[in-house]
Amino acid sequence: MPHSPAALRLGVNIDHVATIRNARGGGHPDPVKAALLAVKAGADGITAHLREDRRHIRDEDIATLMAALTVPLNLEMAATQEMLGIALRHRPHAACIVPEKREERTTEGGLDAAGQIDALRPIVGALNEAGIRVSLFIEPDPAQIEAAIRLDAPVVEFHTGRYAHLTGTERAEELRRLSDAAALAAKNGIEPHAGHGLTYDNVGPIAAIPQVAELNIGHFLIGEAIFSGLEGSIREMRRQMDLAR
Repeated sequence: MPHSPAALRLGVNIDHVATIRNARGGGHPDPVKAALLAVKAGADGITAHLREDRRHIRDEDIATLMAALTVPLNLEMAATQEMLGIALRHRPHAACIVPEKREERTTEGGLDAAGQIDALRPIVGALNEAGIRVSLFIEPDPAQIEAAIRLDAPVVEFHTGRYAHLTGTERAEELRRLSDAAALAAKNGIEPHAGHGLTYDNVGPIAAIPQVAELNIGHFLIGEAIFSGLEGSIREMRRQMDLAR
């Protein structure tokens, strides 16, 4: 049964299809084909992170995705002039500004928006002016939400990696932080999203936070697709999200 348009949205990150492609070179597996399959399986949008070192998604992937997709593309990007230029050239539906370090395996922690307001302001302003919906990938911290307000960012995406790796009372406390942060963001007119490290086993409590409008999930879904196929992994994640709501 298709989910309601008002239901929690699922953005599928296709970065690691490109990781597998790039391991051997050539064009297989094609991340754009994966994106189209994800939409067929119930994804409401596609997320792709064009990293500065191009370790997975490539520039040509963004162009092809923009041409092929009928759902929103969320471009994850570092706060650099190069990435701003690429975003302004392609005009995706949304741009999520993330921290980025060359040596990291994946995004580690949230953006320190509070400590980088002056550097972020012109980038956020240019994206807003271009009609690109800006999201800041931040920790569930009131100071970071305050920075998002000052920067006039319409969306924040809360980093759930810490939640995903904790257990017991520590996980419960982190869940409270996420829930409180989502309520604070929504109260101030900012739409809360969440993502990083989410799986079938841990997505339910995050999906149940009523203010959260969208989850962005990638690595787990691509990994699980080895066992159940990409459509199967996405449909099961969609089911778990809907159950929580």
